[in-house]
Amino acid sequence: MDSQFKTVASSNISISELMLPSHTNFSGKIHGGYILSLLDQIAFACASKFSGNYCVTASVDTVNFLKPIEVGELVTMKASVNYVGNSSMIIGIRVESENIQTGKTKHCNSSYFTMVSKDKDGKTVAVPGLILSNLNEVRRFHKCLKQITLKKVSNQDDKNVDYGSLESLATLNNYKVLVEL
Repeated sequence: MDSQFKTVASSNISISELMLPSHTNFSGKIHGGYILSLLDQIAFACASKFSGNYCVTASVDTVNFLKPIEVGELVTMKASVNYVGNSSMIIGIRVESENIQTGKTKHCNSSYFTMVSKDKDGKTVAVPGLILSNLNEVRRFHKCLKQITLKKVSNQDDKNVDYGSLESLATLNNYKVLVEL
């Protein structure tokens, strides 16, 4: 195997943590901000493990809170590198919670973090290529390509829109907003 390429499996990381009352929000469920903090930690660990370098969060591309997490549940996060660019990686993270009394598990969250590899001086540094070993890994890579394309198109669209034009302002009549310029 070429040392300039690494398998997706070589990036796999999982963490589990028991959810405590101190992690709750005002409704008694586990606070989304606490989960985000754990997501950022595992994204960092996954990216650093794969790249062999310190990594920083460039963007949190998607965080879908699907089901609430209860106090006393065991939360497990599984992360892997789904895509690599020159110095960036997209880390996919799946969050499941388990009722430790019943053994029932639920998929609570899916997240995608873009991480950038840095050298000891803080300069971006190239990451290894990615070896895709099965069709699920190929599917995840393709999904990342699609997300990157959609992000580029959206950013380009923003540059081409005059938000102060009469046409742009008129489209807002279809929404529950009152424009007072």
